[in-house]
Amino acid sequence: MDDDAPATGPLAGVVVADFSRILAGPYATMLLADLGATVIKVEGPPTGDDTRTWTPPVSDDGTATYYLSINRNKRSIVLDLADPGDLDVAHRLAARADVMIENFKPGGLVRFGLDHASVAATNPGVVYCSISGFGTAGGAALPGYDLLAQAVSGLMSVTGEPDGGPTKAGVALFDVTTGLHAAIAILAALHHRERTGEGQRVETNLLSAALSGLVNHTSAYLAADVVPRRMGNAHASLFPYEPLPTGDGDLIVIAANDNQWRRLVGALEAPELLEDPRFGSMGERNTHRDALRVLLLERLATRSAQEWFDILTAAGVPCGPINTVEQGIALADRLGLEPVVSPGGAPSVRNPVTYSATPPSYRRPPPALGADGDEIRAWLED
Repeated sequence: MDDDAPATGPLAGVVVADFSRILAGPYATMLLADLGATVIKVEGPPTGDDTRTWTPPVSDDGTATYYLSINRNKRSIVLDLADPGDLDVAHRLAARADVMIENFKPGGLVRFGLDHASVAATNPGVVYCSISGFGTAGGAALPGYDLLAQAVSGLMSVTGEPDGGPTKAGVALFDVTTGLHAAIAILAALHHRERTGEGQRVETNLLSAALSGLVNHTSAYLAADVVPRRMGNAHASLFPYEPLPTGDGDLIVIAANDNQWRRLVGALEAPELLEDPRFGSMGERNTHRDALRVLLLERLATRSAQEWFDILTAAGVPCGPINTVEQGIALADRLGLEPVVSPGGAPSVRNPVTYSATPPSYRRPPPALGADGDEIRAWLED
């Protein structure tokens, strides 16, 4: 298929048939598209991907910003799998694809002949990625929504204030991490195919990604029989490692090792803290965190958050303000990270990885519904 800016990345020439929707799958395929893959987004009539209707907010042209965030560099075709003609197009696409990704309910594509066994029968080299909420065994019938995964995995039980209720993360965290795992799995399977010629099916699900993403919390339970609890913005194993009030607002202050602790005490001009045996090690500082917090707040109250930011940063102490998203993007821009790209005039956050030899490219804006249907059908006829 023609492209105004041909892909040159490490996945150039890889064709991805994207039968996924919402967030986890589309996020994974956008990352692959950034690296040069040709991603064909298959959408159902009449409205396409659900996120096209998730408003507000909307861009200047009325497009849902949720949809825009995860669909650049793709082509869109509308296929009604209940229509024989459209289903034939879907079969031909699956037969041509190097990668097929889907997040239908487990078993949902069998009746269309688009399940892994059916696709692999005609395309044995295909890398077939399935994303579900809770796997294909006992959780196969459960709907896969990020909020559910946050709740049942335990994340919400460790998020929020100690005396408050469980709280979800401010972003669909496990949809994103599941998408990342899917992208990693696809790349690993493509590497295996390169060496052996064998395709395979890879599967991931929100709950498994959530339990993996809870890292030290799940380890605390499995290795020490400790059930983590809500601690607000505090850290179970580190102190200080949280927002602390200053003379005019909160500042994140971190002393994650003894060297940082010594630098913090020096910057605060509080040498007595180094001599106090209660604070001589990370373990002791954790044990006596309530007493230490009082002493730190006494010092921090003497200056503004900005003054302490300048002082602590100069001393090599990790610290920072609690920004809005707008301020976070502005900070990345000031640091030279060039956070925003605008293919076709549609702004989005750039791929977060820098490559010295095969950089990501931003060739196409998120497609309008069915915008590339004729081109894709013609390509499948070749």
